[in-house]
Amino acid sequence: MNTDNVVALVTGANRGLGRRFAEQLVARGAKVYGGARRPETVDVPGVIPVQLDLTDPESIARATESASDVTVLVNNAGVSTRADLLDGPLEDIRLEMETHYFGTLQMIRAFAPVIERNGGGAVLNVLSVLSWYHPPTSGAYSAAKAAAWALTDAVRTDLAPRGIHVTALHVGYMDTDMVSYIPADQKTDPGVVAELALDGLFAGADEVVADELSRTVKAQLSS
Repeated sequence: MNTDNVVALVTGANRGLGRRFAEQLVARGAKVYGGARRPETVDVPGVIPVQLDLTDPESIARATESASDVTVLVNNAGVSTRADLLDGPLEDIRLEMETHYFGTLQMIRAFAPVIERNGGGAVLNVLSVLSWYHPPTSGAYSAAKAAAWALTDAVRTDLAPRGIHVTALHVGYMDTDMVSYIPADQKTDPGVVAELALDGLFAGADEVVADELSRTVKAQLSS
């Protein structure tokens, strides 16, 4: 895609990987909107805070009006309840699906016309190694991310004729609050992941596999 005059919206830009995306996009010269349920928590210099709740269609609609010049959408916001599919609370399992699948879908449906009107651009969906690998201890998260992976592949074909490219990011554990319980030596620097993902996005890659764990799991899929 043409990287001149990029206008990006990053969901979940107040912390973790989303914050790194926002920082690096600003450093690359982009205009950046940072979405968060509490916009006052978006404090990255140069980023324009936008109130955004992926589970609230009215919030998404308002965001399309606030960020009407967007050409790049980074679907990063997420949640991890660690709910088990058989015994976990159904409200937690629904929250995972509402966030990772329906939230991502609603953002794409809302912003695809915006991006198209602005001359085309790209969408980056933050997925996971758990899109492919489904341990029962993360059943709800894995199911939601697998659904989001299927969504990503399907809309890539739909959006290509409209001048919108879709890239999937697969990554394992990162050094963020979401997985604070994981030992540090098993986690990847989210800044490195953001850089790899943006490089792939702007190069037109269909997929970015950002860490060794994800590369190993992908290599083993056929077996």
